[in-house]
Amino acid sequence: MTDEQPAGQPAALRQIDTLTELTAEQADTVLALLADATRTDGQQAVSEQGRLQLRGGPRTGVRHLLLTVGAELVGYAQLEDTDPIEAPAAELVVHPAHRGHGHGRALGTALLGESGRRLRVWAHGGHSAARHLAQVLGLTLFRELRQMRRPLAGLDLPEPVLPEGVRVRTFVPGEDDAAWLAVNAEAFAHHPEQGSLTQRDLDDRKAEPWFDPAGFFLAEREADGELVGFHWTKVHAAERLGEVYVVGVRPGAQGGGLGKALTTVGLRHLAAAGLPTAMLYVDADNKAAVSVYERLGFVTHETDLMYRTES
Repeated sequence: MTDEQPAGQPAALRQIDTLTELTAEQADTVLALLADATRTDGQQAVSEQGRLQLRGGPRTGVRHLLLTVGAELVGYAQLEDTDPIEAPAAELVVHPAHRGHGHGRALGTALLGESGRRLRVWAHGGHSAARHLAQVLGLTLFRELRQMRRPLAGLDLPEPVLPEGVRVRTFVPGEDDAAWLAVNAEAFAHHPEQGSLTQRDLDDRKAEPWFDPAGFFLAEREADGELVGFHWTKVHAAERLGEVYVVGVRPGAQGGGLGKALTTVGLRHLAAAGLPTAMLYVDADNKAAVSVYERLGFVTHETDLMYRTES
């Protein structure tokens, strides 16, 4: 959620179109807008999942809001209504050259209308302008997502200790998809974004340039090959960042140190690749996970905030 709020541009000059899918040209234009905003703001205004949903045709529950002035795209919002319980979730951004004209408020108001005034909105980086916009729209803070980082140079982590009868191997695309999706759904049943990933979502990620199965570690029982956990790492080549992309452990296998062992496996892999820094995301209220990562040397780098309507 990115814009500053002083109104100043006549609303008549502004048009907002709501679409269920984008053409290739529209997707390219949105991505260019996002790139311009990232250079100014220092972080992405739309999540990886949101960026992947720009292409590939319609997605169930996903709507795109394009704000134009004349023929120029100056703002974008995405609304995803796929959670059966939670309110629809949104992200929005206004081009840096067009901020301060009320476009953010216009997009936010349109999102409230599209969602029936049940809305959750991400503010990546938690900038003051986004906090102000949330107040203007009548939204309240309810979730804090931390990005944590630690240096990998000179990493001195002990050899990971796996639970008895468990071994680690790497992901085989096409062969492990269904089993991984099942473990991911169980491990993140409480997490609406991660736990609801589908084969299409996995295929989207496998098609990305960063995907590397050599950094996607699976823990399985030696006796029957059943998957019980995983650590999927990601490399941000341009930023020279290694990411603890997602670590998951099947509920029946939790509590035996498997999560810590898998995290160590992934960090050692990223360090061996010569990357200077590792990053990860964790909910601030997940005290146990935050404590584990702090003991592994991670510290908070920046914070993403989510706001929602009261109803």
